[in-house]
Amino acid sequence: MARAAKDAVHHPLFARFYARLSVSAEPRIGPLRDELLAGLSGRVIEIGAGNGLNFPRYPGAVSEVVAIEPEHSLRRLALEAALRAEVPVDVVPGAAEALPVKSEAFDAAVVSLVLCSVRDVRRSLSEVRRVLRPGGELRFFEHGRGGGRAMRTAQRALDGSVWPLLFGGCHVSRDPVAALRAAGFEVGAVREVLVPEQGPRLPSSYCVLGRARRPALTDSTGAAPA
Repeated sequence: MARAAKDAVHHPLFARFYARLSVSAEPRIGPLRDELLAGLSGRVIEIGAGNGLNFPRYPGAVSEVVAIEPEHSLRRLALEAALRAEVPVDVVPGAAEALPVKSEAFDAAVVSLVLCSVRDVRRSLSEVRRVLRPGGELRFFEHGRGGGRAMRTAQRALDGSVWPLLFGGCHVSRDPVAALRAAGFEVGAVREVLVPEQGPRLPSSYCVLGRARRPALTDSTGAAPA
């Protein structure tokens, strides 16, 4: 595979910063990861796996995880984490907008702090829907738009200026739940969480944790098949 395809995202400085920050934040984020992944089974695709902090938290009923990570430095760390995981994990280069896997091949998908930084949210979620089997589940833990009017104004201003440049393409004013609905997912339970829970609110503090589903196949009358 050509290097351009392998390194669809290249943020080496941010990758090193993120790897350190994410590990230091794990005492707070870890319980949210457990909640995110609880009860999963079968084949799972994780989009934007980062340095692989979800890997040790997948339940034993998961038969395989295909973990997509476009950034070279983070992918190397994810490969190391995959070797320590208790379920089979295959770390694969690729971008969310063009997932290098077959359609309807997975029972579940996981996006964890990744929709903020993809180049095209609509196209990325269309790809997630493509690779899920009908009725397959999407688990999401994302940050985005939140707070009062002043915070939301600040988030939009940051997205149009320095924030994506400083934080590896991250955006803080996106609305992940609205994007999921617009992509045709059936959004189920959603829980709003603050990260960190205590202390001053950051532009990236407003998170949602929840589940959505690719609709099951329907016949010509719109009814689900028996």
